[in-house]
Amino acid sequence: MCYNVPMKVFAISDLHLSSSVDKPMDVFGAGWEGHFEKIKSDWMSKVSVEDVVLLCGDTSWGTTLEEGLCDIRSLECLPGKKVFVRGNHDYWWNGISKLRRAAPDDTFYFLQNDCVRFGNVVICGSRGWSCPGSADYTEHDEKLYLREAERFRLCFRQVAAERKEGDTLLVMIHYPPMNPRLQPTLFTQLFEENGADKVIFGHIHGDAYFPYRTVKGGIEYILTSCDKVGFCLQRIL
Repeated sequence: MCYNVPMKVFAISDLHLSSSVDKPMDVFGAGWEGHFEKIKSDWMSKVSVEDVVLLCGDTSWGTTLEEGLCDIRSLECLPGKKVFVRGNHDYWWNGISKLRRAAPDDTFYFLQNDCVRFGNVVICGSRGWSCPGSADYTEHDEKLYLREAERFRLCFRQVAAERKEGDTLLVMIHYPPMNPRLQPTLFTQLFEENGADKVIFGHIHGDAYFPYRTVKGGIEYILTSCDKVGFCLQRIL
């Protein structure tokens, strides 16, 4: 897939919208009050129709496709091309072909084991999973961790077929691709082997620690959970 070169690329994640379910986010603190209005205001001030916005998972609390689409449609009025990966709470994301057919318009892109190109920028992504060494990692996570690494291998096969000399490769993942001590993982190994330029992720909230921007193995890793970044889109390119 090939589209016009974007002027700018932004990212934000973990919007946790709930237009069709009773899941108000202000229960997690006063900062969440009116959080979507804050995001929309910042979005409108920064993004033009030529730009791209990456949304790294946990977009909706919906549990069915229709509930999720109610929240997705609330982004229709916002400029730019919107690129999504699935988060651990995106239960509404069930069947990529069905989801793509139901997309509100051609400014919405949903990634699953593949990639999309905008000019000389190639974007791929998957959900990821908790990594060894993380506080919440147990032996039960190992199977999912390995499976998500395999999903990224599928992504990079598509990237290899699509990427051209001079392209910038952006990788989207919902979970942090390493633990807070920044130890190597299967994810970081794959990102380095496949020449990723920047990796954008979310999932981290509240007081949980993770560096906002860090460089490891020549790759910049960027945290974009909306509450961690003041409900403001982060400039990626």
